[in-house]
Amino acid sequence: MNGPQDLGGQMGFGPIAPEANEPLFHAEWEKRAMGMTVAAGTMGHWTIDESRFQRESLAPVDYYASSYYEIWIKALEGLLARHGFVDAEELIEGRAANAGTKPKRVLKAGEVAGVLAKGFACDRPVEAQPRFAVGDKVRTSNRHPDTHTRLPRYARDKPGTVEAVHGGYVFPDVNAHGGGEAPQHLYTVVFDGRTLWGEDCEEGLSVSVDAWESYLEPAA
Repeated sequence: MNGPQDLGGQMGFGPIAPEANEPLFHAEWEKRAMGMTVAAGTMGHWTIDESRFQRESLAPVDYYASSYYEIWIKALEGLLARHGFVDAEELIEGRAANAGTKPKRVLKAGEVAGVLAKGFACDRPVEAQPRFAVGDKVRTSNRHPDTHTRLPRYARDKPGTVEAVHGGYVFPDVNAHGGGEAPQHLYTVVFDGRTLWGEDCEEGLSVSVDAWESYLEPAA
């Protein structure tokens, strides 16, 4: 999806200015926003890929006017409504009026540390052998779907070189839309900066992108 989140190479948004010693949270409510998002996600009604797509689907004017955790909360509202936990009126009123969907699982406070420490593995076995090997020359596909994709807009239809083969991983483009995990081989592909950005790019710059197998074709 060419959504508001896909800003690589876009101009007019000002410089990237990371904070020195940036804190994990800038306000107390941000901790609660993260906690609510993680707890709701563990109910088992949507995947991390669907949640990413929900954030991407915010209107650009809304996305750009929102802070990081404001985007998380707005996306969470959409997910909860889509899966029947709340309706629009309940979101406005800030209180439940109906029973809504029953969670498949409930994350208890005492379980949080263990669940977060364990993480959520997304590597999966794939029966087919990888199509590409380290050093192979490849070209990315030129697709602009209105659904979720992890292939950045700036790296589409570009030649690169495979620099790592990672094994099988959940394919997010399908998993975000209820199509199952559909695992594919995952590669890291390195691109010359001038291939991506043109002659104005800083000399010697390269960019590495993790790319699923269906994003790639052998370079002509």
